[in-house]
Amino acid sequence: MQTPSHRCRWASLPSPSVREAASMYGTAVAVFLVILVAALQGSAPPESPFPYRIPLDPEGALELSWNVSYSQEAVHFQLLARRLRAGLLFGMSDRGELENADLVVLWTDGDSAYFADAWSDRKGQVHLDAQQDYQLLQAQRTPEGLALLFKRPFATCDPKDYLIEDGTVHLVYGILAEPFQSLEAINTSGLQTGLQRVQLLKPDVPTPAVPSDTRTMEIRAPDVLIPDRETTYWCYITELPQDFSRHHIVMYEPVITAGNEALVHHMEVFQCAAEFDSFPHFSGRCDSKMKPDRLKYCRHVLAAWALGAKAFYYPEEAGVVFGGPGSSRFLRLEVHYHNPLHLKDRRDSSGIRLYYTATLRRFDAGIMELGLVYTPVMAVPPRESSFVLTGYCTDKCTQLALPRSGIHIFASQLHTHLAGRKVVTVLVRDGREREIVNRDNHYSPHFQEIRTLKKVVSVHPGDVLITSCTYNTQDREQATVGGLGTEDEMCVNYVHYYPRTELELCKSAVDAGFLQKYFHLVNGFNSQDVCTCPQASVPEQFASVPWNSFNRDVLQALYGFAPISMHCNKSSAVRFQGQWNLQPLPEIISTLEEPTPQCPAIQCPSPAGPTVVSIAGSKS
Repeated sequence: MQTPSHRCRWASLPSPSVREAASMYGTAVAVFLVILVAALQGSAPPESPFPYRIPLDPEGALELSWNVSYSQEAVHFQLLARRLRAGLLFGMSDRGELENADLVVLWTDGDSAYFADAWSDRKGQVHLDAQQDYQLLQAQRTPEGLALLFKRPFATCDPKDYLIEDGTVHLVYGILAEPFQSLEAINTSGLQTGLQRVQLLKPDVPTPAVPSDTRTMEIRAPDVLIPDRETTYWCYITELPQDFSRHHIVMYEPVITAGNEALVHHMEVFQCAAEFDSFPHFSGRCDSKMKPDRLKYCRHVLAAWALGAKAFYYPEEAGVVFGGPGSSRFLRLEVHYHNPLHLKDRRDSSGIRLYYTATLRRFDAGIMELGLVYTPVMAVPPRESSFVLTGYCTDKCTQLALPRSGIHIFASQLHTHLAGRKVVTVLVRDGREREIVNRDNHYSPHFQEIRTLKKVVSVHPGDVLITSCTYNTQDREQATVGGLGTEDEMCVNYVHYYPRTELELCKSAVDAGFLQKYFHLVNGFNSQDVCTCPQASVPEQFASVPWNSFNRDVLQALYGFAPISMHCNKSSAVRFQGQWNLQPLPEIISTLEEPTPQCPAIQCPSPAGPTVVSIAGSKS
């Protein structure tokens, strides 16, 4: 994310007209802090109130709301603390760690209250940031608790600060239960802490109009007793009415049971395969041995929601086909419950509300899979910090399968399994990378949602779509192969587009014959035999590879030059006619430059210390 050069930030900060605070550290029974700061000049952007809101902690004691100002290239935060004791810390880090985190801290030493931009080192020790980029705009006591209003630029060019960019952001928080004499006395290891994942930089796109004849349907799992375990995936099968005619879904939104906002992490609605006349009804854990095997054929995504997301709208000219001939009446709802406190006796009936119309729009919207085929020939060696695998949708496939006018991608859902760390899809035209379709540099497999793109991406016949995934296998001793299992890996971008075409899957994998040449090659360079016998499976062959630097580098090189097998498939899973094996990798003659933040031309002097608030003497 780039920020333009500007005048010294601190010279232009507004000064308060009135500043008050109250702090009290009680006896051994209760510790609390109350701050009251009068409104400052130039506080929130004019588009307040804050449209996005999430609970930070499982009990809902901390609630974050925010607004994105693209004109100012800044995020305005409102942090509500309902049961504040002696302070809190809030911030961002690469993967949700409290170490090496970019923080803002509110604390008291028992006499005075302080607010400061800070950072933590690799041991969790908190330090004052030399460049104070979090700007406190207002602190106000409300009937619900203490509300802090502050802002921070997307990019600060401070090496201790997190770069706020498109994609997933791992938010971290900590609760201070007692006063600290100084900021440097705080260590995150001794605090009650947690993390929450969100997309902070929501796209600034207009909301399409909803047709007047729109009807709604709620897909909800009835009266689920949430298991008292940290992670639960709950599956529920329901069905549409008999003779439900063809409709278009034009919008959907979450329906969360009151009081469970912090427990419902994400939800998806899948449509089952049309070739089956019926599916058994089921409501239970998705990993239950009682789950009917046929449910694995309910994989076509109709709707997906994750914490922090609002309603999802389809473009005014397109909608998702729902009901009618060739469409299954059976739907599967999957709800991910996140219950780290192992709360008991919590019942839930959350789900997704679909908005649909019988007045069909001009175009059917479609979903296309980009990336890698689910096959073990694509593998990640163990103990890797950032191993990249790439899948291709080639010019040959798009030339054959796309209409002359092309297609228009308006949303995207990225997907890997547990080792995935980054995902990006790039559009290539005439050998040149033209634009990013979607990128997530802090991707988490635990936070997957359909995201509206900031800009519709048009794909023409002859274009190439390249999807790359970065994996971390430092905690694994064996190679991780591609496949459907949780411990296997995937690299997929489900792109949502219109008009719908016959092309449903445009993915690749390395040619299997060239992979066998790799196994024969490493066999000749290692004292330990690598299984190359015909009856051995590819996972067995990878399991026998001694993973030294040579074998890793050769595998990476193989994936970078060997021909590929293309899957240019119709919705019937049949490939388009043509020769799709031993296809050359697309030739790329120019690549996009990585965006880099632009630092201010004039370096600004930073405040000497944290914002100090004098004791007003009031009591709470």
